[in-house]
Amino acid sequence: MFELKKYQRDVLRALEAFLTRCRNVPIEQAYRESLAEQQRSEPYHDLFPEVPCVCLRVPTGGGKTVLAAHAVSLAGKATQDTDAPVALWLTPSDTIRTQTLEALANARHPYRQALAQHFGDRIQVCDLTSLQTISPHDVGKSCIVIVTTIQSLNVSDTSTRNVYAFFEELAEHFRDLPGVLADRLEKVTEADLARQPFLTARDVGRVKYSVANWLNLHRPLVIIDEAHNNRTDRFFKTIGRLNPSCIVEMTATPVPGNNVLYSVGAQELRAEQMIKLPIVLAEHPEGWRECLRDAVLTRDGLELVALKEEEYVRPIVLVQAMPKGGEATVDVVRQHLIDEEKIPEEQIAVATGAQKELDGINLFDRACPVRYVITVEALKEGWDCSFAYVLSSLQSVNSAKDVEQLLGRVLRMPYAKDRSQEALNKAYAHIVATNFAEAASNLKDRLVQNMGFERLDTASLLVPQQPLPLIGGEGAHPAPQSLVVPDCHIELPAVPDTQHWPAELRDKVEIHPTSQGATAVIRGAVDHETLKQAETFLVAAVAPRARQRVAQQFADHRALRQAMRAPAQLGISFAPIPQLCLNLEGYLELVEKDTLASLGDWNLLDFPVQLAGFSIHETVNSFEIDVAGERVKFRHVDALQLKLNEVASHVSEQDLVRWLDGEVRKPYLSQLQLQAYLTKMLAHLMHDRGFSLTALVRARFQLAQAVSAEIERLRQTAIQQGFQGRLFEMSVPPLEETARYSFTFEPGKYPARNLYQGSYEFSKHFYPVIHDLREKTASGQQAEEFRCAMALDIHPKVRHWVRNIERQEQFSFWLPTATDYFYPDFVAELEDGRILVVEYKGEVYRTNDDSREKKQVGHQWEKSSGGRCLFLFAVDRDDQGRDVFRQLDEKLSSVVLR
Repeated sequence: MFELKKYQRDVLRALEAFLTRCRNVPIEQAYRESLAEQQRSEPYHDLFPEVPCVCLRVPTGGGKTVLAAHAVSLAGKATQDTDAPVALWLTPSDTIRTQTLEALANARHPYRQALAQHFGDRIQVCDLTSLQTISPHDVGKSCIVIVTTIQSLNVSDTSTRNVYAFFEELAEHFRDLPGVLADRLEKVTEADLARQPFLTARDVGRVKYSVANWLNLHRPLVIIDEAHNNRTDRFFKTIGRLNPSCIVEMTATPVPGNNVLYSVGAQELRAEQMIKLPIVLAEHPEGWRECLRDAVLTRDGLELVALKEEEYVRPIVLVQAMPKGGEATVDVVRQHLIDEEKIPEEQIAVATGAQKELDGINLFDRACPVRYVITVEALKEGWDCSFAYVLSSLQSVNSAKDVEQLLGRVLRMPYAKDRSQEALNKAYAHIVATNFAEAASNLKDRLVQNMGFERLDTASLLVPQQPLPLIGGEGAHPAPQSLVVPDCHIELPAVPDTQHWPAELRDKVEIHPTSQGATAVIRGAVDHETLKQAETFLVAAVAPRARQRVAQQFADHRALRQAMRAPAQLGISFAPIPQLCLNLEGYLELVEKDTLASLGDWNLLDFPVQLAGFSIHETVNSFEIDVAGERVKFRHVDALQLKLNEVASHVSEQDLVRWLDGEVRKPYLSQLQLQAYLTKMLAHLMHDRGFSLTALVRARFQLAQAVSAEIERLRQTAIQQGFQGRLFEMSVPPLEETARYSFTFEPGKYPARNLYQGSYEFSKHFYPVIHDLREKTASGQQAEEFRCAMALDIHPKVRHWVRNIERQEQFSFWLPTATDYFYPDFVAELEDGRILVVEYKGEVYRTNDDSREKKQVGHQWEKSSGGRCLFLFAVDRDDQGRDVFRQLDEKLSSVVLR
């Protein structure tokens, strides 16, 4: 079974929370609250009144389709309280429709397995033409997924498409419709008579037995793939005509109008081993022959490295030849590889519109000889081979078409798992361009516009190739002083007036007039202050409307410099960070949540059964379910306006127990214990609280949520008891056990979001990017946490440091608390080998209960380490009036390694 990555679980969690909120508050408010949790603020575009419509942004290679498959169950429960939803899956092309349909119908494919994880074998997958095979008895019992193209529905005149046509075969689905439902469906018109001769004048005004009406009747969840392509009024009217329950848009590149609920960053994909990063970029001003030659050498080096891998990897080069009329056409490149580079002919395949030499070939097969794939434009939709490592684009970078699509092909990680050889965790690009800045700038724009990466991500994703061999152990990593930093090229709208600049600055900044204005060039690895001074003068020299663009180019260059110097990029290791342990019956055990729960004598059956805050109210027109003060209201329709809670249920108590068992199952509970608890809970609700079984069955989804929350509350109680009773027994493991009971920051495993983009250039951050650090507050003042980061960066006793990421249990250092894990703000390795952990708190938080507990845990971690670990609870000004720089200095000076 395909296991979801952490960022994928986060995406689905955000979607579920948003849809659940929509049951209690207006959609716009639910969207605003959801974004506030991510420290974002954007307006909600109300495209479909009273219908939630949000976009999930996942870059190329992030698994959008498997997320969409999981979203079917989630949205069905959250919006319609059903575990047998109807989903309409819209694809951008017929090729993708066919691929998606085949994948969802194949029991061994991860997309189908994602559905089966929620629905078992209760799944029906079809297209519009085979919908007639769906029986009325399937509706409400099976998950029904209809896959089609957007174009098949997107029309102004509904009489021109089969999806809106009358089909007598669908009659059973429309039998005995309540009037309130029939009124909203499309009727047979005079235009239909002309197109479908079997209809007569007597049929005019009847409900049309059409696929579109069938969809309208069942209020489908609508999933829209590549949603950025469809933003017309006609498209919105088309979707609205289907009466959707909610709309989930999937895209890598949202446009204005997409309500982006959650956005996944490139660093998250890399941390989860989905893609190769960074992209090692080499520019070739000499021309296409040199570009191709170096791509061949890169691939040859990678193949030698790949021999050390346990799993089979055969690196492949994607060569983008010039179109007809160019110098390096497909035939010319093929012959050049054979004659000049001595590549055997069987290792070369051509994939163009006319030549399809990859068709029927399994590139993953060990017996497959292909190592070079030559194309001109984009490879066919859905083509993927993670053995593709090197892109060689022989077209000029300024005019190359589809180069970003080909670049996306070399980013996917083989087997979605990091390679043991570091060179195989990167992608490589050889581009025909005048200089690195030209090549990088062009590719950055395309990575953002066409592949879904954030602009801040791209600055650190593209790094220049260094004059070092690919093969080797430690020797393959450059020393910081040997790095060749590319020149800084800044495009300007006009030639700046430099006569009043300081003479020293004029000597370091070259100005070259161009047809579009000018290019400022700052050669080599100049110091930060010179770069900052150049930015100040150049930004001031251009018109106000151009200043942001100039400043962004400087920010990109600073990010590149920081990425190149980052210890993680240079093969430097971060020392293991000891974690808190307990000695249990003579054995050390890491203090995790399950450990604490077991210490608190956790047994679900030992607690009294209760479900406070859960109630059901029924009136003539509606019934309401209240869970912990959040009220969900349902309206009855037409003939359903009855006291349904008083009608006997066809579902038995044992049936409901089994259903609840599947919904609220926890990995830390045995099924026997959980079912016994659920049986007691139902008896309590029916006999003590007076709910009928029918009412509980109708409210089963809210009941499951309430029971799940109650179980988690009881577990938290046990964790608190276990923590409070054993805190002072917790200790850092002895030195010889540190490796086993420690956390280590690893290269490429840093899923940063809200990346730092300030003007200060940090020199000691372990990773090439910094998570969620702001240089300025909203009022323009220097941010307090930023000052703490600066203090770490400039202190001579700090070797390197990391901005720790909250709620990333797998990728961040944490300490246990009574309620959850505590993720300190900063972790540093000192020059003498000790570990320093810093938790920074603003004035309003420094003395609250949460801060007191964190201080207590941090001090226990330090005290039990034998001098190997230091904990600093930093504030803007401490009780002695010291600022954060002095607090840090005092901490590092007052404690010596024992």
